[in-house]
Amino acid sequence: MPERRINIHDTRNLKRGKVDKKFVFKNLLRYLKPFAPILALVFLANILGTLLNLAGPRICGMAIDEIHLDGTTDFKKIGVYAIILCITYLISAGLEYLSAIGMAYISRGTVKKMRSEVFSHLTRLPVSYFDERQAGDIISVLSYDIDTVGESLANDVMIVLKSVVLIIGSLVMMLTLAPLLVLVFAVTVPCSVFMTRFIVKRVQPLFRKRSAKLGELNGYVEEITTGQKTTRAYNCEQKIIGDFEEKNREAVDAYARAEYFGTISGPCVNLLNNVSLTLVSVFGALMFMNGQVTTGQISSFVLYSRKFSGPINEIANIMGEFQSAIAAAERVFRVLDEKPEPADPEGAKELENVKGEVEIEHLNFGYIPQKPIIKDFSLKVERGQVIAIVGHTGAGKTTIINLLMRFYDADSGTIKIDGKDVRELTRASVRRAFTMVLQDTWLFAGTVAENIAYGNGNVTREETERVCRAAKIHSFIARLPQGYDTVLNENAVNISKGQKQLLTIARAMLLDSPMLILDEATSNVDTRTEQIIQEAMGELMKGRTCFVIAHRLSTIKHADNILVMRDGNVVEQGTHEKLMAAGGYYSELYYSQFETA
Repeated sequence: MPERRINIHDTRNLKRGKVDKKFVFKNLLRYLKPFAPILALVFLANILGTLLNLAGPRICGMAIDEIHLDGTTDFKKIGVYAIILCITYLISAGLEYLSAIGMAYISRGTVKKMRSEVFSHLTRLPVSYFDERQAGDIISVLSYDIDTVGESLANDVMIVLKSVVLIIGSLVMMLTLAPLLVLVFAVTVPCSVFMTRFIVKRVQPLFRKRSAKLGELNGYVEEITTGQKTTRAYNCEQKIIGDFEEKNREAVDAYARAEYFGTISGPCVNLLNNVSLTLVSVFGALMFMNGQVTTGQISSFVLYSRKFSGPINEIANIMGEFQSAIAAAERVFRVLDEKPEPADPEGAKELENVKGEVEIEHLNFGYIPQKPIIKDFSLKVERGQVIAIVGHTGAGKTTIINLLMRFYDADSGTIKIDGKDVRELTRASVRRAFTMVLQDTWLFAGTVAENIAYGNGNVTREETERVCRAAKIHSFIARLPQGYDTVLNENAVNISKGQKQLLTIARAMLLDSPMLILDEATSNVDTRTEQIIQEAMGELMKGRTCFVIAHRLSTIKHADNILVMRDGNVVEQGTHEKLMAAGGYYSELYYSQFETA
């Protein structure tokens, strides 16, 4: 397995501090473009609804002016104004509701497309991407981050649009009512803007760090949940609780700091707004006493001042959420920005009619530059041969398989199948030439038959039963409640680990590939079952070129060639008898496994 393992949130990204807003908005616009007509209607409905809302204070002022100082009141006109006011607010509410529904539809469509594209892109990324990152961290991007972006689109965007219209509209209306009183805002508004910018500049890095820490926490939880049996077997509950508490504390601290500085702007701006309202009231009263404005105008002006300052406060309050959404969007788009597995070269050919001859010449490879694992490795495999690869952990056994399957490409040297350089062939055709059974079993939530037929959709039930009989697992399946139609739980927890391994071996037998890779395929099977499987696989392996990675050396005695690896080099090779007679490193490994026998 690769030695390097870095987190998706590289510390260098955190040190950059600022979120790349241009990068985020450019990508976000690409998702919103298909919804442009609906988005235009949503914005129009929101603007019209807000403008009608702005008419309310003016109508209220006109109604108040019908109450005269001499004691006469025109109740008929006041009634008309009240009806107009009700109709205005009803239409405004209706338009705002429609705009909210429309924005929710756009948000849902955007999130759906974004999640589909991220998942699809993940399937095209090289294996190295997943080797370097925690699964929980990637899942966090697919779930939490995309949901955060969706919520912001559904709510924050409309709040900002409505607030901008309210601020501009209120300012215009106040200028028509009492231009001198507007001078109050010439002092308070710049103070609010300066304070908001000051806080936002310091909040952006905090929300980036918050997303990173939450991703790390998710990754740790996923890792520990998967290995809970090992944790209990080694009595490490207290240790993992302590580690979790540390990561949880870091996540909570990052969350608290982001929220603290993200929400502090709201109360600060609200304080300035209350100061402006106080000044408006004082100076408005003086102007009324001088006969410069009417009571209705003062009332309307005060209402507009609330509509003017309220949105500023609201924008300040949601700025933290907005920054969180931008940070989340950046994480999503960074995943989409990752380079997929390199495309096949122009003119790449399909590997067809495969015989199964493999030739490796002077192969060099390392997961980290300047740290090679495979060094000047050469091998020639004839059709139908069984090649066993043995050696201590980290010797490079699985790396050779990764290179054969083109999960990674060699730094130098060549791998040829039937005399054709794999770099000149399509990856899909190279991988189709192999069938793999890995040490780590993978079964999905589905029926037994579906799991066995994975990757071979046209298989019949008779063919499935045939390979299961050959793998000596048919009788076990027949005893299940619904036989081959029995549904396995997620991760197949309702069957034993050995039975999982047998099912994956049956799956491999079903594929008619000319070459077979067994990566410690019988490691989870007891000795009795292992003997049965070895007999069955001995028949099925005839005529197929096989690469077998084995730690249990008793299972590869009959291999045509055994490669003994040490620190990336083949230090010995030959048959079991030849290697044992040589009395070298292989014999040491062999006797170390049976020294107690």
